Amino acid sequence: MAMAAAVLAGCERGASSGAAPYAPGPASSGCPAVLSGARAAVARAERPRTAWDGPTTGPRAVAGRSIVYVAQTMTNPGVAGAAKGVREAAKAIGWRLRVIDGQGTPAGIQAAFSQAIALRPAGIVIGGFDPRLTSQQVAKARADRIPLVGWHAVDAPGPSRDPDLFSNVTTRVRDVARISADWVIAHSRGHAGVVVFTDASIPFARHKSELIKKQLATCPGVRLLAEENIPIPDTSSRTPQEVSSLLSRFRDRWTHSVAINDVYFADAAPALRAARKKGGGAPFNIGAGDGDPSAFQRINSRQFQAATVPEPFSQQGWQILDEFNRAFSHRPASDYVAPLHVSTATNSHGATTWDPPGYRAAYLRIWGR
Repeated sequence: MAMAAAVLAGCERGASSGAAPYAPGPASSGCPAVLSGARAAVARAERPRTAWDGPTTGPRAVAGRSIVYVAQTMTNPGVAGAAKGVREAAKAIGWRLRVIDGQGTPAGIQAAFSQAIALRPAGIVIGGFDPRLTSQQVAKARADRIPLVGWHAVDAPGPSRDPDLFSNVTTRVRDVARISADWVIAHSRGHAGVVVFTDASIPFARHKSELIKKQLATCPGVRLLAEENIPIPDTSSRTPQEVSSLLSRFRDRWTHSVAINDVYFADAAPALRAARKKGGGAPFNIGAGDGDPSAFQRINSRQFQAATVPEPFSQQGWQILDEFNRAFSHRPASDYVAPLHVSTATNSHGATTWDPPGYRAAYLRIWGR
């Protein structure tokens, strides 16, 4: 109970938790074995993908279905990006789609979900929020035999019994967290002062940041300076102020940042620029997930973001529709998980999204379109 109380105390809205002061160690210290492993993992994740490795067989398209995408908030670039992919796939398969914005609050999400059920669709997408926030609506959907497919709804990809999801489309949170921390370890050569940005109101995000901190702690030369809890809907109003405070507190000891969403760095940039920080210098920032177009623009122009672990939004949108088609056809979920990738200015080649090859043609063949 004492441990739980301590965790809750660190998860209050807008809270900042500190750590031991960062003092760079001597050149001979650090974590040689961890550093070697981190470098190898990052090198693998930065390699380009050349072929589709997902499903190539499945049921033909069921005709005339309607889908509702309930979004946690459309201000979250990841949620919005996945919705865009679902919209593109719905057009390709010939289904109707409606997107309802939950506005980022429990009440708003519950109202959006209730509205979705009232539309009596063939399926509902849980777009980026914890289904336990809407347990009554989930139970109602189940009673009405409306299948649910999540996008970042729970920690693990694939089917879920509690909450009841036909499938959850996401990368593996532990892999994303680990490679983000590994990138910091490799980039800093095992010596860094790190700030982690998270949204503790979202269990998925909170779990990701805990995993990031755990992996960073495997290297003694990498110190956690602070963890900033800023809810995603508040990033534009809160992040500039918090970044200014961090710069004042830690100065040059702050060398790297990891955020559970790239949006934090969009809102951090003005404060870093006002402090006369160089866009391609410290703090070197990596987004542990999403990879929206603005993140790629910052990375490619070397403006206060060095890397991201992007989600393949469009591919995941197509996968969501394919999972529904399998549900409607009384077939099991595909269980496909997109491969891990790290995008930097070196390997993105000016792209503004991570869009692996081959999935559109593969799904169209499966669906007979």
